[in-house]
Order: sequence, then structure tokens, then C-alpha cells
Amino acid sequence: MLTEYTFWFLSFLAVFSAFAVILSRNPVHSVLYLILTFFSIAGHYFLLNAQFLAAVHIIVYAGAIMVLFLYVVMMLNLNQAEPQRTSAWAKFLGAGAAGILMLVMIAVIRKAEQGTPAGLPVNAGTVENLGITLYRDFLLPFELASVLFLGAMVGAVYLSKKEIT
Repeated sequence: MLTEYTFWFLSFLAVFSAFAVILSRNPVHSVLYLILTFFSIAGHYFLLNAQFLAAVHIIVYAGAIMVLFLYVVMMLNLNQAEPQRTSAWAKFLGAGAAGILMLVMIAVIRKAEQGTPAGLPVNAGTVENLGITLYRDFLLPFELASVLFLGAMVGAVYLSKKEIT
């Protein structure tokens, strides 16, 4: 009973803070709401008895990546009056990356089954079981996600490059 209430509270907190990320006008507040979203998702991992995954999620996302986001937001000059211009091919590449991400998500959702599989071990959150599942059952979506991250890094470097005139 307590687990069910905790699940619903964490779910409400995750959805509320995710909407707050999108709707917040201040970028620093958006980043802080995103950290709250990450912590609520880590709480879901704890409820699923995946303690290793929850700890890695907090260390990697809420720790390293969010510090990087805060650093980038603080370094940007957000008080510029003129809007940034984006070329047509950059919009096309962004739409393509979003389409690939959507296909990966659809593939993962179609692969997921309702309920718990009969052969699932009691402690499904161990590192060994996580590695087996990740590299055996979800190898293609995992590799596609790594290619998307590589493309995002190249895009970030390109967007941060100053034009020489």
C-alpha cells in the first residue's frame, strides 16, 4: 500500500516537474526542475528494486549532466535582444534526429511486454542482469541512442562555433 502511494507521488512529481521544465521562462529554473524530474525517476528505479540503476541515474544525470547544463546556461548571454537565425538544413537535421529518436522509442515500447516476464530473476536490478538485458535484448536501440548522443555533441560544437567575418 505504501509502495503504491509512493509510486503515484513520484509519478505526479515527475510529470509536474517535466511540465515545469517546458513552461518555465527562466532557464536556471528549468534546469532545477529537470533535476527534480531526474530524482523522481530515480525513486521509481528504487521502487523497481533496481538500486544500481537508481544510483547510476543520480550520479550521471542529476550529478554530471545537470552540472554541465547549469554551467552552459550560466555561460550563455541570455539577455540578447536579437533572435538567433537557424538555417533550413539545421532545422532539417534537427527534425531528422527527432524522428530517429521517435523510432527508437516506438521500437522500445513495442518490445516491452505487459507485466513481469516469468523468467525474470528475483533481483533484476543487479549489474549483471542489467548488462545482459541491455546488450542482448536492446542492443540496437542502445547503439542508436549512442549515435544520437554523438550527433548532439557535434551539433553543440557547431552551434557554439563563432562565425568569422
